[in-house]
Amino acid sequence: MHSLEIDCQTVKQKLDNNHPFVLLDCREQDEYNLVNISESQLLPMSEIQQRVSELDEHRAAEIIVYCHHGMRSLQVTTWLQQEGFTNVKSMQGGIDAWSCQIDDSKTRY
Repeated sequence: MHSLEIDCQTVKQKLDNNHPFVLLDCREQDEYNLVNISESQLLPMSEIQQRVSELDEHRAAEIIVYCHHGMRSLQVTTWLQQEGFTNVKSMQGGIDAWSCQIDDSKTRY
């Protein structure tokens, strides 16, 4: 596992324990509409450079990014770190891993 990654079991524990963090979905709107983690906030990778100011209030917060399989979220995580966000991680395996390991009621695509 990459040092920038976190596994979905750990993310689920944080949600269950009401641990304060931002869960960022960096997929596109149509993917989000198909399936998402309800606690997440959608900010598509294709728009994040224009919309990064929406995350300014979370600069000091823990941010966990997810996508479909974990590739886009890793790119977004790296980019956010370059932009000065210090506590960002990518959820390994994305929502596909979440569907397999955490919540099998989630649609897979």
